[in-house]
Amino acid sequence: MNKSSISILIPFKNTAEFLPDCIQSIIDQTHEDWEILAVNDHSTDNSLDIMYSYAQKDTRIKVLKNEGKGIIEALRTAYSHSQGTYITRMDSDDVMSPNKLETMVNYLKNHGQGHVALGKVKYFSKEGVGDGYKSYEKWLNRLTEKGLNYSEIYKECVIPSPCWMVDRKDLEKAGAFASNRYPEDYDLAFRFYEQGLKCIPTNELLHYWRDYGHRTSRTSEHYAQNYFLDIKLHYFLKLDHDNRSPLVLWGAGNKGKSLAKKLLKKNIAFTWVCNNSNKIGLDIYDKKMDHYLEINNLQNAQILITVANKEAQEFIKEYLLAQGEKTVQDFFFFC
Repeated sequence: MNKSSISILIPFKNTAEFLPDCIQSIIDQTHEDWEILAVNDHSTDNSLDIMYSYAQKDTRIKVLKNEGKGIIEALRTAYSHSQGTYITRMDSDDVMSPNKLETMVNYLKNHGQGHVALGKVKYFSKEGVGDGYKSYEKWLNRLTEKGLNYSEIYKECVIPSPCWMVDRKDLEKAGAFASNRYPEDYDLAFRFYEQGLKCIPTNELLHYWRDYGHRTSRTSEHYAQNYFLDIKLHYFLKLDHDNRSPLVLWGAGNKGKSLAKKLLKKNIAFTWVCNNSNKIGLDIYDKKMDHYLEINNLQNAQILITVANKEAQEFIKEYLLAQGEKTVQDFFFFC
């Protein structure tokens, strides 16, 4: 394969119902110089037969057996057999827009190494798309339009797992799929952030994200909220925490309490504040809950915000910006 080639990594497990739509959307791409590394993660339906039938017709498609178990091991297996200059990932139940590969590879060729190509996404479902997913789609696409994905990286995964493309050398610098940390897509987004890969802004809708009741992100324990909170705290302490600055935790809901426990376990000192009059002054885990104005008495504080209410989030953001604080520097939304 030549230097313009793209390797598409596709772990699959029991997605026979959706595989034909997925693979056909790749075969129909306007950019034809690609290879598929499709890794069977111990399917018990006829997914493997379907993949073999496509591979027999198209030599660009290679079917592999997962050398381990689970999506991370499947991605490692796929990547170890890949040859492309550019690397991307695809979910076996999703659909590409016809110009997805052409658009993304052109972005990378035009911008060079040190960049990650993205695209807008759209959820679809036979049962209808819920408000939560509609909200996530809107939020993610708003960031992608301006390439500001990292500005809210501690809220939620800002790089959709099946809609990114990078130069192989940049993926290697970010550690590729060596990490064992779940959620694996969020972990990779943080490692792109750590390496300073710039998100290329785009208005192009490039990926159709299928939602259904038994999709992995809904059913696997690895995508539970405690995993998301662990990964946020891990990378905050590694990448953005300033030991010279006082740490503030804003919020005393379930997420705030969970984060407080983790900080206490790590013996990390923090001031706990909230804007809920019913909780100000209470002792929780032997920590006094202060009024949020206590922040004004702290010099160069870093503030972790765990308040879930959207209106409260807007109030907190406006208040902190008015105080001259900067997002992903002085304050970080963990919700």
